Amino acid sequence: MKNIAVIGSGTMGNGIAHSFAQHGYTVTLIDIAEDALKKALSTIDKNLSRQVEKGSITEDVKKQTLANITTHTDLKTGVSNVDLVVEAATENTELKLKIFQDLDAATAPHTILATNTSSISITKIASVTKRTDKVIGMHFMNPVPIMKLVEVIRGYNTSDDVTQTIMKLSRSLEKIPVEVNDYPGFIANRILMPMINEAIYSLYEGVAGVEEIDSVMKLGMAHPMGPLQLADFIGLDVCLSILNVLYEGFGNPKYAPCPLLVNMVQAGHKGAKSGSGFYTYVQGSKDLKVSKRFEKQEA
Repeated sequence: MKNIAVIGSGTMGNGIAHSFAQHGYTVTLIDIAEDALKKALSTIDKNLSRQVEKGSITEDVKKQTLANITTHTDLKTGVSNVDLVVEAATENTELKLKIFQDLDAATAPHTILATNTSSISITKIASVTKRTDKVIGMHFMNPVPIMKLVEVIRGYNTSDDVTQTIMKLSRSLEKIPVEVNDYPGFIANRILMPMINEAIYSLYEGVAGVEEIDSVMKLGMAHPMGPLQLADFIGLDVCLSILNVLYEGFGNPKYAPCPLLVNMVQAGHKGAKSGSGFYTYVQGSKDLKVSKRFEKQEA
């Protein structure tokens, strides 16, 4: 298994492509927008340069990594001769189902189809294909080149052989794969999102401010990042989408998204990617400032 296709060139897609290419795989990065692909290659170049500066890779490794990546805007052409496809498109169920229908028709019978979804049912995604035994979840963590975990999610019909192949493949990327079963939110987000939601509720109900909530979790629980900052980093729209999947999947009110989160997303405050969430984000600045809406009023 040496030829890999990655669908989607956003934050997760370009990180996944970067990781495979750096470890010697031939990668086809696919997106419908040429500009998005150019931006992705620029991001990969910058991230590789940062690794060179830190001494974690050599300049030759950087050059070879970039040489291992080609780009396509046509899905059918891009996946015609690959052993594995990793889909990393927007976290939208209907979009993913359409992509997997197209992948099933365009790829060779032996090709494994993986999704980087953080919450959508692998079994549901597999159901639109004729190879349900070869559909699996590969949930990478952001930033992909740095984070070690890969959540490997088995759909109801995913075969043992395919699961073990993906576990082995993940290790070849110097990742640590963890096998889980296909239930809403899997493990990572089933535990993480209720914590983030409860942190937002605590802010919404006036229990404490943004910095105070994050400081308690960082200093008291040894979390490297507070839950509100982490929510901004993930994307508040993504957090809302995952919470809705959990709420609909289990029918349990404990997963209901906080009204504050719903309002923020509807107002366009989606976290770091939009420049504003619980904190404000200025390009090039490393200073973290609480958004004006959540600033404490001086007495």
